[in-house]
Amino acid sequence: MSTSQGEILWVDDEIDSLKSQIIFLKNKGYELTPLTNGYDALEFLKDKNIDVVLLDESMPGLSGLETLSKIKEMHPNLPVVMVTKNEAENIMEEAIGSQITDYLIKPVNPNQVLMSLKKIMDSKRLVSEKTTSAYQQDFRNLFMALSSNPNQEEWKDLYRKLVYWELEMGKSDSDEMMDVLQSQKTEANTEFFKFVSKNYSNWIKGGKDAPLMSHNLFKEKIAPYLQQGKPTFLVVIDNLRYDQWKVLQPIVNDTFRIMEEDMFYSILPTATQYARNALFAGMLPIDIEARFPDEWKNDDEDGGKNLFEETFLRDNLQHLKLDKLKTQYIKITNNENGKNLEDNIHNYLSNDLTVIVYNFVDMLSHARTEMEVLKELASDEISYRSLTVSWFEHSPLYRALKKIADKGIQVMITTDHGTVRVKTPSKCIGDRQTTTNLRYKHGRNLQYEEKDVLAFRDPKLAGLPRPNVNSTFIFGKGDVFLCYPNNYNHFVNYYKNTFQHGGVSLEEMLVPVIRLQSK
Repeated sequence: MSTSQGEILWVDDEIDSLKSQIIFLKNKGYELTPLTNGYDALEFLKDKNIDVVLLDESMPGLSGLETLSKIKEMHPNLPVVMVTKNEAENIMEEAIGSQITDYLIKPVNPNQVLMSLKKIMDSKRLVSEKTTSAYQQDFRNLFMALSSNPNQEEWKDLYRKLVYWELEMGKSDSDEMMDVLQSQKTEANTEFFKFVSKNYSNWIKGGKDAPLMSHNLFKEKIAPYLQQGKPTFLVVIDNLRYDQWKVLQPIVNDTFRIMEEDMFYSILPTATQYARNALFAGMLPIDIEARFPDEWKNDDEDGGKNLFEETFLRDNLQHLKLDKLKTQYIKITNNENGKNLEDNIHNYLSNDLTVIVYNFVDMLSHARTEMEVLKELASDEISYRSLTVSWFEHSPLYRALKKIADKGIQVMITTDHGTVRVKTPSKCIGDRQTTTNLRYKHGRNLQYEEKDVLAFRDPKLAGLPRPNVNSTFIFGKGDVFLCYPNNYNHFVNYYKNTFQHGGVSLEEMLVPVIRLQSK
């Protein structure tokens, strides 16, 4: 392992005049690469990990500011120190606006450069060390909590803590501690799977220890806050995990005040046509099928599975005696729908309740398995969260909400289920009618690895319709994905490390519900 103080790239068209500074920094233990122009710097940064870039502001060809903006596109978090002869205010403002970490005025004194580097490198190291030691202290508490048979509320607290540490570790550079955290998360998912397996059918019966679940969410968390004359927007972002909400929270906080943040348990399968229909109908799938036999579609039937959400919602509002409210239901499945929402958002202020179902995160996570480009962009949790932030900041949804934020509105953000990154393949065999989902399946004569799934041979015990007389439902545990034996290796390689949903994991089942108020 290198014992250097850090790797520096210094880009200056007069690099020869900086030899004495470069020798000084090398003697202090820094590894330093000198380059004379922005083009070479960008080429160099394509496949090199550097700790800090020192960048001359006035260079021929690609200027310092142009190089800076391209560096930030490639490596948004790479610290850049601007070195400039020019103290003009507009240059400094532009550089600072482009997120430089520090700036130095020429002629630069070697000690000045050293101080700037130490400030940048050490603050990063100190943050990393502080995070690592705080997590090490909390590790034992988390371990004890996991071993003490947590109840449904304690599981929410445990998951909150794990997500908190995952986000904190993401800011620091400790790969070893991130590995420790990931193995603790895997262990947590193993215990959570046992907890759900043991209690799920009792929750479905409405047992006294049942947590808040999809089919009770509207009644418990949304209905009590609805009233005539007070515009409320219920935004259901498909597939939104709790950690994704936590990285969106600071953005939302700029415009809205958070009145309440909670989690609820998504029903199984943690898949849109079950969990989202249950959310709107206020009923379990088995009861939706009984009440709406023509509208409910099982996985193996033809026709759209989410075409009747509005019907289910209006029926639920009537049941809750809220049918006098002026309600509108809007579904966004592409960017054009999103633009329409943004353009017409003021028109919805006359509604008491506007429900917006936003399918973006679902499109992203499904597309991720289909498109190589998205496999590159979202190869792990950190990049998946980063992609979510990028989308939300520039989305028609956020622009629309900002447009009306000063109108005294109430916004609720929730989802139908989360997703989990699948890593462990498990063989499963079924007949032709068996469903194709990777995290859950139902069919007749299913054969599967018992240890890898939660199985219901009687779907009624899981609150689910029985598509066929011998239908069994199985739900993948933790990060398991279900593969057929034929073409096994191809499918394993194709789907490994993709984000899927339908099964039993903290990430899929414990999902956010948030109530916001205009500031």
